[in-house]
Amino acid sequence: MSSATAKTIAAIATPRGVGSIAIVRMSGPEALTIAGKLVKKQLKPRQALLASIYDLSGELIDQGIVIYFQAPRSFTGEDIVEFQVHGGIVIAQQILDALIEAGARLAEPGEFTKRAFLHGKIDLTQAEAIAKLIEAKSQEGARILARQMKGELQHFVEEIRERLIRILAYVEVNIDYAEEDLPADLHHQISHQLQELRQRLATTLDTSRRRRGLIEGFRIAIIGKPNTGKSSLLNALLAYDRAIVSEIAGTTRDTIEEELHIGSHLVRIVDTAGIREAKDRIEQIGIQRSLAAFHESDLVLALFDGSRPLDREDEAILELLRTHEKEHIVIINKSDLGLVLDDEAFEGLDTIKMSVKEGVEPLIQRLKAKLDRHSGEDGTILISTRQVHAVQEALQEIEMAFQPLEDGELELFAFHINRAIQQIASITRPMESSELLDQMFGEFCLGK
Repeated sequence: MSSATAKTIAAIATPRGVGSIAIVRMSGPEALTIAGKLVKKQLKPRQALLASIYDLSGELIDQGIVIYFQAPRSFTGEDIVEFQVHGGIVIAQQILDALIEAGARLAEPGEFTKRAFLHGKIDLTQAEAIAKLIEAKSQEGARILARQMKGELQHFVEEIRERLIRILAYVEVNIDYAEEDLPADLHHQISHQLQELRQRLATTLDTSRRRRGLIEGFRIAIIGKPNTGKSSLLNALLAYDRAIVSEIAGTTRDTIEEELHIGSHLVRIVDTAGIREAKDRIEQIGIQRSLAAFHESDLVLALFDGSRPLDREDEAILELLRTHEKEHIVIINKSDLGLVLDDEAFEGLDTIKMSVKEGVEPLIQRLKAKLDRHSGEDGTILISTRQVHAVQEALQEIEMAFQPLEDGELELFAFHINRAIQQIASITRPMESSELLDQMFGEFCLGK
């Protein structure tokens, strides 16, 4: 196999399984030549051709649509040929095998997107948006990712970078022409601009944390002491018996996690072990996991047995809610048995009185309203840990630059601003080694 041919990759781009259509994608310098060995008709750029597709022995595989995208006007910037054939587990694999036999090689996970990045067709923010769009957890999340594919975050990064460069230029002028007549308020102007950038980056970080669930899916933890109805609530929300329900306290000894849709949002809901003082070592481990689920959640459903007076375990859970100020809904359950709880104990908390046995529709509507509040906000958000880390580092460098500016240590100030510029620029096109890029794109789907 020639070195040129070895650079041509192929993969099945649709999920394996039964379906009406399967797509096999090929990209590289020999894509058109290799496709010509399977299709006996001439392929013209950007024209869909209905053709019979053969293996190298001349055996008919299928009849389907073949489209040729000529470099550089393609997703990867290389020649691309796509085969759109009948779905199933056999046909697409036969075509892929024939392409590999004809000279292509199997693509690595994310290699198509990596090639688009390396050829300058997309930046890293767009590549990450493509990967996450496939697994979007809500309609609003899909809209955010679609905007990032169009370059929304790229424009944000470029604006911040340009403003930092202007600040750096002002400082360099001050260093080089310290004896000249410079504006008396130059330091004030620089400080003011830097404060604006600090606020902009801090706001972006805060918005990204609050709206993380739109991209990754919201985590909802169900907490409460034993026998308040936590497992019954999980079963009611899922509409099937997922958790064991028993009168025996401590039946649930570990967290149970399931996904469900609430409105347009896909959420992961976690049923936890009852939070109480436990002497049993196994139950203690379950309670520790319950507390971990509480801290990791985006929203908490705290259950209380409304038919019984509050006790020390209930009060500990109320203290937990007030101390950590988690977004929450307090559910006073078992209203069908008669409520005896003192409403004053729940002052300032978002509460709902209901009986899980009689239905959870009021709770679902309350949950939907809370989750929807994260939608429709303005402002750029960061969609990956890598992006968040870069902004945090840039913000830290900006914070460290204020004191040298005030002290007139402009060389040290310029050092921190340069570091901030490097961190911000790394969001769109980092100066990474090929090994690190392989690791990043290796998390993508095969065929993407």
